[in-house]
Amino acid sequence: MHTSIASVCLSGGLVDKLHACAEAGFDGVEIMDADLIAAPESPEEIRALCERLGLRIEMFQPFRDAEGVSDEVFADTLRRAEAKFEVMNRLGTDLMLVCSNVGTATIDDDDVAACQLGELADRAAVHGIRLAYEALAWGRFVDDYRRTWSIVQRADRPNLGICLDSFHILSRGHDPAGIEEIPAEKIFFLQLADAPALDMDVLSWSRHHRLFPGEGSFDLVDFMTHVVRAGYTGPWSLEVFNDTFRQTDTVRTAAHAQRSLVWLADRTAAANGWDDGRLGAAQPVSALDFVEVAGADLAEVDELLAQLGFAFEGRHRSKPVRLWSAGSARVILNEQVRHDEPRLSGIGLQVPDAEAAVDRAIALGSQNIFRRTYEGEQDLRGVAAPDGTQVFWSSLPAEESWLQEFDGGTVATDGLVGEVDHINLAYAWQDFDEAVLFMSSALSLRAEAPSDVPGPRGLIRSQVMRTPDGIVRVPINLAPPTAQPPARHIAVRTDDVFAAARRAKERGIDHLRIPVNYYDDLSARFGLSEELLSSLRELDLLYDRDAEGEFIHFYTRTIGDVFFEVVERRGEYDGYGGANAPIRLAAQRAMGH
Repeated sequence: MHTSIASVCLSGGLVDKLHACAEAGFDGVEIMDADLIAAPESPEEIRALCERLGLRIEMFQPFRDAEGVSDEVFADTLRRAEAKFEVMNRLGTDLMLVCSNVGTATIDDDDVAACQLGELADRAAVHGIRLAYEALAWGRFVDDYRRTWSIVQRADRPNLGICLDSFHILSRGHDPAGIEEIPAEKIFFLQLADAPALDMDVLSWSRHHRLFPGEGSFDLVDFMTHVVRAGYTGPWSLEVFNDTFRQTDTVRTAAHAQRSLVWLADRTAAANGWDDGRLGAAQPVSALDFVEVAGADLAEVDELLAQLGFAFEGRHRSKPVRLWSAGSARVILNEQVRHDEPRLSGIGLQVPDAEAAVDRAIALGSQNIFRRTYEGEQDLRGVAAPDGTQVFWSSLPAEESWLQEFDGGTVATDGLVGEVDHINLAYAWQDFDEAVLFMSSALSLRAEAPSDVPGPRGLIRSQVMRTPDGIVRVPINLAPPTAQPPARHIAVRTDDVFAAARRAKERGIDHLRIPVNYYDDLSARFGLSEELLSSLRELDLLYDRDAEGEFIHFYTRTIGDVFFEVVERRGEYDGYGGANAPIRLAAQRAMGH
């Protein structure tokens, strides 16, 4: 696969963008006219820089409002085109994108469009330039790729072909199966973008809400299946207009973009049984080994875990690391990774082949991480997620590997017994889509439909990433642009949350206080018995119910950037008490968290 990206996808000046593209591993770039115009460097300097960086300039774009116009307007079109052809020769690229007319078209006639595009192609041929004609989803007359192909056929010029853009095709609901009827040599270029399912005008949708593949609702695997079957062998190029990506770190966004193409190639090959483009097989998770909290001083977290009923399993034999457990729920406290304040910093996953899991993540652009190990200690391999959270994989049960490195623990009586139910992570607005893609591609988690949760500082977007069997559940939250991301937390599932909450209170835990008004509302919504309401109120427990079962839970205070939740699931309830999230957020704010 030959990868490319349009310069419009990234923030910064053109030179910054080109360096970021090369660092991310792209083979080529599309140079946007607006980026070149704003650059202080000449076309010759940009060409030389791309040659030094190993980047091919795949296409110059866009050329607008070319066809379906009066003779007078078309004369000016040819004048504009000649000027841009000269610029392209200086850049060293031979392909121009010609968008279907959205502004000056007055003649809805394919023969006229073909005649004018044919003459434009003849002028381009003198300069050794090819034209890729693209149907914009909001084109005045031409908005369907099948019509662009019909016009190109009528024009019948060797240097005139079409550009296929997944957004323009899929946003209009057009069937991509027709792509297979187009000869491969006439598909001059391919542009890719994903997008969320939104009910809005297609121009605004396109200009502000495109996403990288794997982050939206488009079936790009099916789209690419038709493109590959048509015989297309050119670049897979990204053209993503997105307000977030054009404000974020250029290098990080370019790496994010490249990961999306690698993921798409793998998914497309897997869906069709092809060998080309395949990564190593995704590793199914058989257990969540541990969750790690890191910080310079974790004494308060030690105290909180003890109050919850976790058992102290001991200290690591060679590192400033401690282990607490509640059944199979294991929490590692690491004072070697020195965050300013306690933070949920890592997770451990058990899989059949840990080496394969790491190799797959690295192939997707993740950074390998190193932690010093000594003789006799388990060397857990892992990668850093884009936000720095570390993910480790092991092929052995904890009891047969790293668990043996802790000693000096104490026997717990009447302690909490459970397992990790879910891990809740929060992200700033600019990092959310990147997190979704990392978890989908590197961790093979499935993204569920997002929802919005009202909070004290605005709406919080929540999306659950999980394995199909629920062994790993990672709800992720997107903070409003003006707010700090909420604290992260670890939820432990137990069989009796009432007993767990009561014992934690007896141990002096400082839990989250829930307002009395909440319980009045519970009574109105669910008609709970007074006995149950009284117990919930006494223990500051929250409650939810659906047709499948019940969910009862409570929260601890927040320490630094982390807190804990204890939950009980009854019946087949599979949610997370989403209706209670605004209550939790307001209560945390009231406690100063």
